[in-house]
Parts: sequence; C-alpha cells; structure tokens
Amino acid sequence: MTSDLAPLARLVPDEGPSLAYRLLPGTGPTIVFLPGYMSDMAGSKAVAVLEWAAARGLGCLLLDYSGCGKSEGTFAQGTLSRWRDEVVALIDHCGLDRVVLAGSSMGGWLMLLIARALGDRVAGLVGIAAAPDFTDWGYDTAQKAALAAGDVVFEDNPYGPAPTPTYPGFWADGEGLRQLDAPIPFAGPVRLLHGQADPDVPWAIALRLAEAIGSADVQIYLVKDGDHRLSRPGDIALLLTTLAGLLPDGAQGQGS
Repeated sequence: MTSDLAPLARLVPDEGPSLAYRLLPGTGPTIVFLPGYMSDMAGSKAVAVLEWAAARGLGCLLLDYSGCGKSEGTFAQGTLSRWRDEVVALIDHCGLDRVVLAGSSMGGWLMLLIARALGDRVAGLVGIAAAPDFTDWGYDTAQKAALAAGDVVFEDNPYGPAPTPTYPGFWADGEGLRQLDAPIPFAGPVRLLHGQADPDVPWAIALRLAEAIGSADVQIYLVKDGDHRLSRPGDIALLLTTLAGLLPDGAQGQGS
C-alpha cells in the first residue's frame, strides 16, 4: 500500500550513494519520519504514519539512510553526521519549507541534530524512545575502550538473529555530537513518548532530554508497560494522536 501512496524515489547526489525515499505531498508541515539504528522506512511505525497522513491529506516523507533499507551505501560507513546531512539534503531536494520531525530511538538523536541544521523550518519534534547520546550511556568502559582502539563491538540483538554491530567511526562521531549535557536551542513544541519497560533506552533519558531542550512546550508520555519499539496498536495510536496535536486543525482528534 505504501508504494501506491508514495512511490519509491531516489536522490542521486554528486558524491556518495543514492538515497531512497517516499514523498507524500500534502498540506501543513510535512511529517518526516526518522528510523532507528539499522532500521528503515518499511517499519510498522513509519508505514502507519504515512497511511495516517494520506488519509488526512497531510504531507509525509519516509526515507532510508545510506547503508540501510533500499538506499545504497555501506552501513559500516554510516555516522550521525552523515545521516543528518543526508536527511537535510532530502528535505531540501523535496522542497519542504516546514516539517515536523518524528524520530524513533537513534532517529530521536538525529532529529535534534537536524533541528539545529534547519532552524525555524522545524515546526515540532516527536521522539519515540529517543536515544540521544547512547554512545555515552549505552556502552560500558570495556566497550568504549575497544571502540576507541578501532575495534567493532557486537551485542546481542533481541530483534534479529545476527548480533548488532557498533563501528568505531559511528561511535567516535556520536561522542562528538552529544546533546544532553548542554542546552538544546529548540523553542517549538516537543513530545516525547517512552516505554517504562524499555530494556534498551532508560526512560530517564526522556527526562534528561526534556530538561535540556530550551522550549517551554515539552510534554512526556510514559507508557508503563511499553517496550523499546512502541509498535503495538495502542502505542501507534498514541503516536498518531500526538502527531495530530502538532499539526493543523484538520488533523485534530483524528489520531486513531
């Protein structure tokens, strides 16, 4: 169904791999969904957001970072800096003047970096189990030493058969882009959804992020039995209701 709503397209930059995306034209700020680490635009939350936006005539942009999903490139070469720049290039390529950024897990870190780059073009932020600075709090001392020495760190992956790799280039880049230890200069509305049963990103990270963001309009929604993915029907309904609250009046009350 996503292919009917928004056909697959590609941005072929002058340098670097081509980037796959799906653009749904519509009214109001365009929702830009930012997947998590090793995820892509075929995930259940991304697809649900696209279908919801289509039913309401709203704009939506789904995308794959280089090395992920249908984009070209090698995942091992991916970094937050690179993926940030790719998303900004896609937003510019699509001619989007106003966006709402919705970031899942690592995508919640990326949305902060992209918001810094886009400034007033960002109408709002929605974090779903947002994981800023996980290169810091997500690794123990031995793992950090290995990454600093140039080694790849592998961890058990509860979502698939193969272990999850962290590459030293990604880790070093992330350490240089940490957000939680200084004020984050964003003044628009921010909504943070987080499961209190999240085994990967402690829900206290949402509290730290809310404190760091400069905006006075920050709200946190804690789901007591929610896991990291927040992909159950009720979780997705909460996400859509939250997005509706940040969009024009035509989307109000249409979150389910």
